[in-house]
Amino acid sequence: MSRRQLPHMFRDLQTPVPKHRYALARVLGAAAIAFVLAFGPAKAGSDALFAALKAAETEHAARLIEAEIWEAWVDTAPSDKINALTREAMRKRSQFDFEGARLILNDVVEKAPDYAEGWNQRAFVLFLQQKYDAALSDLDKALALEPRHFGAMSGKARILMGQGRVRLGQKVLREAVALYPFIRERHMLIPLPDDENTEPVGQPL
Repeated sequence: MSRRQLPHMFRDLQTPVPKHRYALARVLGAAAIAFVLAFGPAKAGSDALFAALKAAETEHAARLIEAEIWEAWVDTAPSDKINALTREAMRKRSQFDFEGARLILNDVVEKAPDYAEGWNQRAFVLFLQQKYDAALSDLDKALALEPRHFGAMSGKARILMGQGRVRLGQKVLREAVALYPFIRERHMLIPLPDDENTEPVGQPL
């Protein structure tokens, strides 16, 4: 599977985090800075980024914000050890050692069951191993913990549509697009039989 074909749910390694945060600061602008001052970094780090993601006017701006959100999701690990294990599993996955990655992530979700990204990353590995039902189960756990995880949503949508459950898959994908209008999988949106007059969602390709 090529990098271009990777599901968006695991695009964390495909979109590098900006090395210079001033690029993101230019994207977010003064409104986000004011939000941080008013509510503090913990809330702002989540809400301000999601608000900016939804309001982004260009694909480039959206990708910068997306990268920060992915990094934040990984860094919600409850300990440095869990963070390190997750990143080691991601490294193994990038080297196509899917079973090695899965074994590490088994440990992660056992030790940190409330860590959404642990479930999401294991879902990716299960997807790559073509264990789709198990991947769906892990994606549901990730979404229960992080309801705005547009990556898990788009991954779930891909699997559901691949299983022929198109209507449900499209529903989940529309939820992802509502959070992230420039999400790559927006090209997968299709009119449903009774939705001919549905307003288009997302941003043009």
